[in-house]
Amino acid sequence: MAVTTTTPAGPDMQGILKKAVLAAVVTFLLACSIVGIETVSSTGQLVFVTRYSEVFIAVLGVFFGSMAISLMRAGHPIPALIGSGVVTAVLVVALLLEESSGVAHMLLPFQSVTVDWGAAIVPAVICIRAAQLVLKARNRGRAVEEKPSIGAQFGAAVRRFLPILAIILIALAIMLPWLPMGASKRKVIDICTLVLTYIMLGWGLNIVVGLAGLLDLGYVAFYAVGAYSYSLFAVDFGWSFWMCLPIAGMLSASFGLLLGFPVLRLRGDYLAIVTLGFGEMIRIILINWWWVTGGPNGINKVARPSFFGFSFERVAPDGGMTVYDLFSKLFGTEFSYNPYWRIVFLYYLILACALVTNFFTLRIRKLPLGRAWEALREDETACRALGINPTNTKLTAFACGAMFAGFAGSFFAARQGFVSPESFVFIESAVILAIVVLGGLGSQVGIVLAAGVLIGLPELFRELKDYRMLAFGIGMVLIMIWRPGGLLAHRDPTIRLHPKNAGGGGKQP
Repeated sequence: MAVTTTTPAGPDMQGILKKAVLAAVVTFLLACSIVGIETVSSTGQLVFVTRYSEVFIAVLGVFFGSMAISLMRAGHPIPALIGSGVVTAVLVVALLLEESSGVAHMLLPFQSVTVDWGAAIVPAVICIRAAQLVLKARNRGRAVEEKPSIGAQFGAAVRRFLPILAIILIALAIMLPWLPMGASKRKVIDICTLVLTYIMLGWGLNIVVGLAGLLDLGYVAFYAVGAYSYSLFAVDFGWSFWMCLPIAGMLSASFGLLLGFPVLRLRGDYLAIVTLGFGEMIRIILINWWWVTGGPNGINKVARPSFFGFSFERVAPDGGMTVYDLFSKLFGTEFSYNPYWRIVFLYYLILACALVTNFFTLRIRKLPLGRAWEALREDETACRALGINPTNTKLTAFACGAMFAGFAGSFFAARQGFVSPESFVFIESAVILAIVVLGGLGSQVGIVLAAGVLIGLPELFRELKDYRMLAFGIGMVLIMIWRPGGLLAHRDPTIRLHPKNAGGGGKQP
């Protein structure tokens, strides 16, 4: 009996080339105006500087990258593996030998070392993906147990060691201001303070989006209410930060209830549109209600938080004791004025606020209210059948999430000493929502990782300049491709009907 063998069909090179050429043309049209022309201020006038060599490199990269991805999708990853591997090796060797070899310097596509390292990551990722496809094709037909993906293994490992990881992160956060970091210590502390602010905002929005399943695009409105509440009470009435903090949280929660009532019957896109409109309404009110909010000029000279009544200024405004006088009296040693103390205090203050937010979220998830949020997220009809009141459940979710946004807004105003409507535009809501989604809906640790990636890295790599937002967009696209559910996409039920056994399933009675 004759045995016939089938060989895989070759790739459609005509279609692959057509797609690659189209992608290259689109890249050329976009990059010509965005990257190819730069305005530079010189001798009091603007001068156009062309960078068409970088445009040419970008077009070539997109052309060959599109071909490599199309070949992998067509079931032919070996050419993509060889090509991307060679490009990665050449770029890495050139970067390592840049200072000692002029030829290596000529091989680098861009003028910035940071941009060159970022450019080397792209072919490296394609090479890794092509290698995975080659190994998968070789194991096809063999009796090999299929292993979970690297992302799934990473998520499982993080969940397994989550308590230890949490302790390590908290200990590192506490010791951070005292670690030897040289001249960059103040910059690192400032960046970490900003990241912690967004972590707190992400944990607050996670209650609404991650636990209750309500899409909120106007979360920055509650952030603005908290900031302006503290600023108005501090400037007009002279109240301290500690007096205004709970008031700002309660006012933001009240606005959360105000938003919750009109959207009780809305879901999905319609809910998102209404919340987006609410956020824009608050911003427009802040701009036009100038005799209260200061209009576009905002509110300045906002009082900074004190250490329970002891000022961090060189001389206390009311003639009382400063923090330096207090510690000099307590320890019997003279402490002089040091502006770094205020920075460290603000860092520890937002760290404490973020930890309180996390503790509240973890505890309330185990209460009937938290379980009602999760049930509402999964199926609102089933909630009604079980006797859960969706109205109260949604309102409490909006109120709790808004309250923590108000606390974060108070800290923002106290840290900056100035607030204006430009600080509370829609892009802020989009960034906070991106942190929650990319971290994984319902994942507390995922939000920490996502905030570090989306907020911390762009601040650290400001050398990228024009390419900073481009790198930000590429990172988000890569995360959506390889981890579409988020960095730690796992929804573990708060309470199980049957405990998990060694095999991971529920043990039936």
